[in-house]
Amino acid sequence: MHKERLKSKEVLAAHLDGLAARDPRLKPVIAQCEEVPLRETEDGFEGMAKIVVGQQVSVAAASAIWGRFASLMDNVCATEFLAHREEDVRGAGLSANKFRTLCAVAEAERTGDLRFEKLADLPPEEAIETLTRIKGIGPWTAEIYLLFCLGHPDIFPAGDLALQKMVGHINGLEDVPKEKETRALAEIWSPYRGAASRLMWRYFAVLRDKEGIVL
Repeated sequence: MHKERLKSKEVLAAHLDGLAARDPRLKPVIAQCEEVPLRETEDGFEGMAKIVVGQQVSVAAASAIWGRFASLMDNVCATEFLAHREEDVRGAGLSANKFRTLCAVAEAERTGDLRFEKLADLPPEEAIETLTRIKGIGPWTAEIYLLFCLGHPDIFPAGDLALQKMVGHINGLEDVPKEKETRALAEIWSPYRGAASRLMWRYFAVLRDKEGIVL
């Protein structure tokens, strides 16, 4: 199994090659997608905060909210976050639920219940379990953190609707598969599921934007 983390375009390209060798159906998909974005982001509290802020809003809205949120602090970290009043943080555009989630994450880090620097050393199942013990952090959020903040090479967030649609499309299914079926169908792409998830998101954008296909 390739254990190189997806922290560079070169590593991603190598994993896409491995993915195509493992599942030849993906060779034309990779060719059609051209460049697949790495989408690497910061780890630690800042990375988790960026994921939470961006949930269930458009890319443009997430960017605007994040800009206001980050400007409140000299350094986006748990200590500085906890030093701010709720009305100031929510004034940046965060919902009450997102504010409570980040409070729980910050408190867990402050008390030592969550040690971000240790997550990369854990098996993914344990890392996900550690994160989902925090109120407000579900499996999708935990998997997205491992995927983009830690560059884990074999994570596939099967609860993501775009990924479900693409897995159904690749497999010729009439109905969009649910999370459990999506996860099972994506098993064939292990140990390159991190690259597969990036490819499927890119493929979704290509079909939607370039070809006008309704998904």
